[in-house]
Amino acid sequence: MQSLRKMLITVAVLGAGAGVGSALFVIVTPRGQRKQEMLKEMPLQDPLSRDEVARTKQLVMDVLQEAATTQENVAWRKNWIVGGEGGKGGKSA
Repeated sequence: MQSLRKMLITVAVLGAGAGVGSALFVIVTPRGQRKQEMLKEMPLQDPLSRDEVARTKQLVMDVLQEAATTQENVAWRKNWIVGGEGGKGGKSA
């Protein structure tokens, strides 16, 4: 009988904790209008920033693909946008 009582108290305490946590979550989370305002304030929401990030990612992928297919050490390339003979010392004469 004592163990049943202890188990019921434990379940009640855990349930109360979950209830308080859920109530706090509902109180703290923004709704509707405020949520839309927060989303507008986030970085990379405007099309220009998204395009810039997409272009940067594409340039990185292009360099990685080129590096995988060549024997050149592209890490030492001075101009990453244009392929070709780059290197630590520059072009040799």
